[in-house]
Amino acid sequence: MHELLQRTEGLPEITLAPGDTLVREGESGDGLWILVSGTLQISKAGTAISSVSHPGAAFGEISLLLDSPFSATVVASTPSVLRYAADGRALLTSNPAILRLIAVGLAERLAFVTAYLADLKNQYGDSPGLAMVSEVLNHLAHRQGPAARAGSAREPNPDY
Repeated sequence: MHELLQRTEGLPEITLAPGDTLVREGESGDGLWILVSGTLQISKAGTAISSVSHPGAAFGEISLLLDSPFSATVVASTPSVLRYAADGRALLTSNPAILRLIAVGLAERLAFVTAYLADLKNQYGDSPGLAMVSEVLNHLAHRQGPAARAGSAREPNPDY
């Protein structure tokens, strides 16, 4: 994603101190952020799910593309610098190269998650608590169209 850094060189930069929140899950916004340096912690429903420190990582792109609220909370773990497009949709619309790089980043993440779920299924089969992996993989493989939403479609109170 270093190419994304090159293509966003003219954007203004913001600095976050450790503990500063970039976006909050459920809130709305039109911004797009590109990580220049630092580490950001991503959490969903109060659970930490990822830590991102690779320059060129994008934040806010899912919300922009799905026209939905932010799907996670992002907080700086270390001093961080990000490039900021206040009107992220306009940036994506006006710059096909940036839009393509964002799409590639999303495709890479989807491929990783799908491979991870397949690996879980191969290692643990239908062990209690993991029986839903087949259903999730099938859902990922066949999900298409504008009905896609951020968030979880799983049963909130499963029997397992």
